[in-house]
Amino acid sequence: MEKKDLRAFVRAKKRAMTPAQVEAASACLAQQLFRHPAYQAARSLYGYLSYNQEVRTAAILRRAQQDGKRVAVPKVFGDEMKFLWLDDLSAVAPGAYNIPEPVADGPEADDETALVLMPGLAFDPEGHRCGYGGGFYDKYLAAHPKHVTLALCYGFQMFSHLDTDAFDIPVQYVISAPVEEEKV
Repeated sequence: MEKKDLRAFVRAKKRAMTPAQVEAASACLAQQLFRHPAYQAARSLYGYLSYNQEVRTAAILRRAQQDGKRVAVPKVFGDEMKFLWLDDLSAVAPGAYNIPEPVADGPEADDETALVLMPGLAFDPEGHRCGYGGGFYDKYLAAHPKHVTLALCYGFQMFSHLDTDAFDIPVQYVISAPVEEEKV
């Protein structure tokens, strides 16, 4: 399946999810993350601020702060993405592509061994991912190769194999959770 078709397929599946399905799968994924050795070993968590039907990250970011980890989230500057330290999770607003990001241009995060939560539309068991098409994470990770990367996704976002391009950087760990059918 071509990336364009794959993106359209997964976006349609995500749009069909109910808020209850998003919340239940997100809670399951958060618990798996908190038990993961990469999370437990990390001093800093570079997360993302979820939107639409993405895996909910607000509770994850709050828990990371409670666990004594520094939290950073991405902000887009033109064609470049940087992670900025974020102490106040409410100090965000829609930014580039209408994705939530920090309101202020705070200090740039500088923990080269941080755990980076990777958003994406599709993943495979080897860690290949199909993102949203901007290449922001691939460019960022190419410049910061020591980061540990982990993706949280719904079960329907896992595929047996994804075709990749030369510049695509795989995710080291992928955690998935099934989306439960709504009981009628």
